Formats: sequence, structure tokens, C-alpha cells
Amino acid sequence: MLLDKNKSVLVVIDVQAKLLPGVHEQQQLVDNCKWLARLAQLMDVPVIGSEQYPQGLGHTEESLRELVGADKLFGKAHFACIDDTEFGSAFRQLDRKQAILCGMESQACVMQSALRLLEEGYEVFVVADSISARNPFDTEIALRRMEKEGVKLITREMAGFEWMRRSDVAQFKAFSMEFLR
Repeated sequence: MLLDKNKSVLVVIDVQAKLLPGVHEQQQLVDNCKWLARLAQLMDVPVIGSEQYPQGLGHTEESLRELVGADKLFGKAHFACIDDTEFGSAFRQLDRKQAILCGMESQACVMQSALRLLEEGYEVFVVADSISARNPFDTEIALRRMEKEGVKLITREMAGFEWMRRSDVAQFKAFSMEFLR
């Protein structure tokens, strides 16, 4: 099954500035999440995000926060973002069936969010080159487990090409010039 821009929502999970220093390849993670957020905007795919206990752990990395929009970032206590009332309500109101996940940490909030969304009947795609954890082995095992449970693993370029579908659409020129360098 391919991604459909009219059924998709990009979910940016817990890319918080205070947590980033301990995360493996943190700058690559931030850059890839920003790439996805800009691409989603180009394709009119809604973007929503979560922040794990922002009162203590702070907010989303600033440049990513500006892209997503502070009003689309929801604080949470649950590791699975869909289980938190405010995020869950905002997510469900979007009325999209495909959840595309990026962020951190792979073995905790990303994995639990993916598995809970699956349980609720959503098609779940994890952007494997746009998630991370403190320990790369945790990401490896989380990806294996999610895939075994039915989550689809994709890359950021796969998301772009699937949302685009063809080269003769208006956004393809911007996609090829801005995103494929």
C-alpha cells in the first residue's frame, strides 16, 4: 500500500531540545524531521506533534517548532501520543487514516505511538531514517518489532515520491529542486 497525501498526517514525536544532546545523530534527526515537515506543507499534508512532559523536558527544537507551529504541538504524559487526551482529540479531528511517524525516542514514544495507532485501526508508517534514540541498538530493535507487528517502514524520500505519485504535478519541480539535493 502506498501513502496517499489525502489520507496522511505527519506526526513529529518529542524532538525536544533538552533531550537532543543524548540522542544518536541528533542533527541528522532534526534535519530529516524538518525536511519531512516542509515536504508535508508542500503537499498539503497536515502536521501534528507531541512533546513529552514539556514542563520539565522543554519544547520541540526551535526551528522544527516554527515549521510545525506551536499550536500543533501537544504536551503529553503518555508515551503513546494517541493515548493523551489533547493530542488524541486533535489527531482524530484530522480524520486521516495514515499516520506517518518521525521523531524520538525509537524504543519508547515512537514505538508505543506506532503500536497504539495500529491497535486503533490506523495505517502506520515509520520513517526509519527520521527516528532516533540514545542507543542505536534500541532503534534497530524497535524497527524490527514495529515491522513484525505490522508497521510499514519507509524513508523520507519514499514518503516524498509516494505523496507526489507522478512527475507532472505542480509540486514535483519544487520537490526535485529543494528536497532531492
